[in-house]
Amino acid sequence: MKERTKILLIDDEEAGREALTLLLKAAGHHIRSVASGAEGFQLLAREKFDIIITDLFLPDTNGIDILKKVKEDSPLTEVILITGHASAETAVRAMKEGAFDYITKPLNIDELRIIIGKAVEKRRLLTENVYLKKQLRDKFEFANIIGASPSMQQVFALMKRIVKTDSTVLITGESGTGKELVAKAIHFNGQRRDKPFVAVHCGAIPENLLESELFGYVKGAFTGAVRDKIGKFEAASQGTIFLDEIGTMAMQLQTKLLRVLQEQEVERVGSTRPVKIDVRIVAATNLNLVEEVRKGTFREDLFYRLNVIPLPLPPLRDRVEDILPLAKHFLAKFCKEMHRRPMTLAKDGLEALESYRWPGNVRELENLMERVAALTESDTIALQDLPPNIREESLTRVTEKGVDLVKTLAEIERSMINDALALSDGVKARAAALLNLNRTTLVEKMRRLGMPL
Repeated sequence: MKERTKILLIDDEEAGREALTLLLKAAGHHIRSVASGAEGFQLLAREKFDIIITDLFLPDTNGIDILKKVKEDSPLTEVILITGHASAETAVRAMKEGAFDYITKPLNIDELRIIIGKAVEKRRLLTENVYLKKQLRDKFEFANIIGASPSMQQVFALMKRIVKTDSTVLITGESGTGKELVAKAIHFNGQRRDKPFVAVHCGAIPENLLESELFGYVKGAFTGAVRDKIGKFEAASQGTIFLDEIGTMAMQLQTKLLRVLQEQEVERVGSTRPVKIDVRIVAATNLNLVEEVRKGTFREDLFYRLNVIPLPLPPLRDRVEDILPLAKHFLAKFCKEMHRRPMTLAKDGLEALESYRWPGNVRELENLMERVAALTESDTIALQDLPPNIREESLTRVTEKGVDLVKTLAEIERSMINDALALSDGVKARAAALLNLNRTTLVEKMRRLGMPL
């Protein structure tokens, strides 16, 4: 059922007030009406309204004072002023104070309906925008980034200092370590949280298009430029621009980016008129930019401009304490999305995850949890449910926890015998040949390992 719009009508003319109340009720709105500003202020102290319709001139106050009070207490509430003495000065002042619109007496009901409809839509969009921004802020709170390991605690401590500044940040780390997640957390916990966050993957955009994507272009700048278009820097006005994989940027464009950082202005492609910008720069790379500078593929002066606050992210293999909480988090997420019961990790499954080196880092772990959530029939994920590369590495790697060598060698033997039997359709003589054993030796090993003969 559609929620009715709550409207407060303030008008000292009784006949007009009652007639308008009836008309607005008939249109499906929830109406409260009063005859004075004092009564209006009393109601506003007790109730929230979507729209206020008030006469500009009242016996005890005026519509502008009501407008100011409403905007102070409830910025999302829209105010429509009614006046019998319209003037350009009145209109300008009303709009400057935040009125949605004003309408003159005698009222045109159809016009008022249209104004109310537009006010309702504006309020809906503003409310939705506030809700979405709150969701984003909640999602990217530091508390929602999983990391109990000492290395991640150092990252969090630095991030908490970073958000109090407006300095340029360079996030470094291997692919899959969560550089964009950290960039968003810096933005949504910082001073620019209510302004845009614009992400650009420099390595994913062709070199000949990246300049116009970043800086925009004017009509006629090149074939297909049929109208002016702002770039990502202008789109991020007063917010944050995240330049991901900055190390892949061509040298010519690096020169132009350096000028943007120095002058705080951009020039659209095809234009010579500079446009002032106010954005925070957060860049990220999985390359060693010091080495790229040494090789001559990255400008040294741009590196120093970007590296004001360096923020290195540790690979997952160096934060083993975080593997279990991350795996649980991703499992819960995918089980919910797939409408299946919660899943848990068996001891041997967890040990395999903790001993694996995770070349793809957190992203690889997330993808694995999605895979096992989709393909594992049991509610418990054991070693046998994990991919062969993770199972094999868990059997051959020694960690700080130590390893049971006898048990591990037995597991390797069992795994290889099972593979050989599968390849030979269960024929033991053929399986023994694949393992460079004679049949009796294979049977004896299977008996010792407790395998079915």
